[in-house]
Amino acid sequence: RGYLDNITAIGPRTVGSPENEVLAVNYLLEQIRAIERESTDAHKVSVDIQRPTGSFSIDFLGGFTSYYANITNVIVKLEPRNGAEHAVLSNCHFDSVPNTPGASDDAVSCAVMLEILNTLSKSSEPLQHAVIFLFNGAEENILQASHGFITQHEWAKSIRAFINLEAAGVGGKELVFQTGPENPWLVQAYVVAAQHPFASVVAQEIFQSGIIPADTDFRIYRDFGNIPGIDLAFIENGYIYHTKYDTSDRILTDSIQRAGDNILAVLKYLATSDKLAKSFEYRHGNVVFFDVLGLFVLAYPARVGTIMNYITAAIAFLYLSKRVLQPKTRVVHNLKKFFTAFGLTLLSWVSTLVAVLIVAAFVSLVGRSLSWYTHFYVSVFLYGTAAAAKLILVHTLAKKFFYKNMNEQYLGDIFFDASLMIWSIALAVITQMGLCSAFICTLWVAFPLLTKLMIHKEFSQKGATMKFVMMYMLGMFVPYLYMMYLSWTVFEMFTPIMGRSGSEILPDVVLAGFIVVITMILSSYFINFIYLVKSTKTTLITLTAVFVVTLILVCSGIFFPYSSDAANPKPKRVFLQHTSRRFHDLDGNVVKSDSGIWINGFDYNGVSHITPHVPEINDSIRTPCEEQAPFCGLPWILPVHFMFRLVKNWYLPAPEIFPRSPIHFKVLSKQLMPWNNVRLSFEVSGPSHMSLYVRPHEGSALSTWSLGDGTPVASLGGDYFVFYSHGLQAAPWHFWVELTAPEKHSDGIVSLAIAAHYFFGEDQKSPQLSALLERFPSWTFSSGWSCTYDLFVF
Repeated sequence: RGYLDNITAIGPRTVGSPENEVLAVNYLLEQIRAIERESTDAHKVSVDIQRPTGSFSIDFLGGFTSYYANITNVIVKLEPRNGAEHAVLSNCHFDSVPNTPGASDDAVSCAVMLEILNTLSKSSEPLQHAVIFLFNGAEENILQASHGFITQHEWAKSIRAFINLEAAGVGGKELVFQTGPENPWLVQAYVVAAQHPFASVVAQEIFQSGIIPADTDFRIYRDFGNIPGIDLAFIENGYIYHTKYDTSDRILTDSIQRAGDNILAVLKYLATSDKLAKSFEYRHGNVVFFDVLGLFVLAYPARVGTIMNYITAAIAFLYLSKRVLQPKTRVVHNLKKFFTAFGLTLLSWVSTLVAVLIVAAFVSLVGRSLSWYTHFYVSVFLYGTAAAAKLILVHTLAKKFFYKNMNEQYLGDIFFDASLMIWSIALAVITQMGLCSAFICTLWVAFPLLTKLMIHKEFSQKGATMKFVMMYMLGMFVPYLYMMYLSWTVFEMFTPIMGRSGSEILPDVVLAGFIVVITMILSSYFINFIYLVKSTKTTLITLTAVFVVTLILVCSGIFFPYSSDAANPKPKRVFLQHTSRRFHDLDGNVVKSDSGIWINGFDYNGVSHITPHVPEINDSIRTPCEEQAPFCGLPWILPVHFMFRLVKNWYLPAPEIFPRSPIHFKVLSKQLMPWNNVRLSFEVSGPSHMSLYVRPHEGSALSTWSLGDGTPVASLGGDYFVFYSHGLQAAPWHFWVELTAPEKHSDGIVSLAIAAHYFFGEDQKSPQLSALLERFPSWTFSSGWSCTYDLFVF
């Protein structure tokens, strides 16, 4: 707790700022030296400061290239007195995003690592392997410091496994959401050692699918270091992640203690494990792993899971074929009835999904998107009741008009079988796709099938008695309990993400779709009860009434999306850049220039809720796209242009800015290369953060450059993006680009733009920007900085 409070007291720790490069580094070194002085003779403590320079390309956010110079890593090696050949790495980052204290992301992890270093160094028991603690100083700059360490530091060669400590929320339990690649022994280490396990292969497969717009140092160690590892992150309260509210007082001591207990135990286990030294021998195979209500973790090899899944599906198909094919005289009739029920179940699901998505689209169109963002129950009352009502309605109508005067017990049986068939097919298909999450389908096939076999006699003899209902509910208890637990975890992660997923995605449609899927899963084995009960009228009226009342209240605007509540804020995120732009022609003359405050709302609502507070931000100042310039001539700090509509950001005219530390951009040379290529060499010096945008003209192509591995990586849309950052006292940035040039190129062969971003210090906020930020309502988190943008044609 003391370490955490002291790190966050430094303030925002943006890469390149004195707070990050000097104050935070000095504090960490002081604590490490104090720990070193008190360490026992069983251990040797070595400390190193690394300031790497390098470059790499990454396919995150549509693809871009990163360049870093003189950034900072603080590295500690704890090893036995006579040294160690192999090591396990523990990684955190002490930098933060601009304008935030970064307590959860990621100061708390560094505080935990300091305490673990302290505990291990005081132990009289020698370790078998070394433990390397990397306090990295540039993770928020899209994973630069970890790349500098793993590709350039001499200690990196000894690392056989790693634990990465991250955050996607503020406090709570830390979730294991990525492991491997392969190396099942690492998951087993966590299972055996962790005292308070919380892990899910479902989270791993969701994260690695790219649905969540985030990435961690795990990717760098995996892709550039070829090292397996475990990725953990705090996921609770993602509403205030990367905001000014991410303060140390919001992280409970219990949360810190829990993380410390888990990570200390796992690190200790790995540092004394024989498997670490020969990790390559235990490499092969993935693992199915999931915790059971946070009490313990079940983990088994994926190949065992595949066998179990196929056996379960085969037993279910055998049971279903027996049900349909007997007696032989009624095979055609049975098949007809079975596939009718199967089709009706699928039809009810599709019609429910369509109906609820139409409601979600309507809510978005009338400007009431995210009404559930602060009041989560609204989403359940609005979309959950609509989904349940629609499902029940379809089957009630089928029962009344299609299955008139048919035996209710027979209908109950056949719809149970239809649901079992759907789950069995899903199990076989998902297993065939190689997804470890197929274990969920196994639960939804095995338990219902066992339940059915156990209560079949009771049901066939006496019908839907109270005993039958109780036994049925008991048999379904395990899959239902696990599904609700998993759903809540996913909801907890996903709902806050909707507030920072850009203006392109309709968050109500995403959440409504998710709620419909959960409703379909949870109702799949209760559809048969619609055919067993006498009437569903009361249920339908109740659900419809709740839905209609909620829809009216949502449309009236009573549920305001955002909150400035001191105890539990849920702010709207807005980014403001006071920008001065200059567009140069082929001769270097300025042909156009303007200045303004460029405003981006980070969710689907744009700034519609802010306009009443700041009337000049209105539809008349929508941002125009400069078609001839890469990325529309806008100073994106990252290539996230595809997440934002130009109709949903604004460019408010403002005076020109004159930074005290302006950017210097110089053409060093133009060389004609073989094969009619042209090489342009440049020198740039400026603030700690700069963005380079490149667009080859028609007929030209960017063939190679001095960045990354030499192969240019285009972003979505075809332009090229380079993210640049430096620590303190970096030399000017030199780079070259090589293009194939057409024979006729009177309008040049390439447009190249550079933006300079001032995230800290005297150039960060102009008086106009500061005055505008003060007018923003308390329920916003508005992050502002100044930047300049220059476009050149060569």
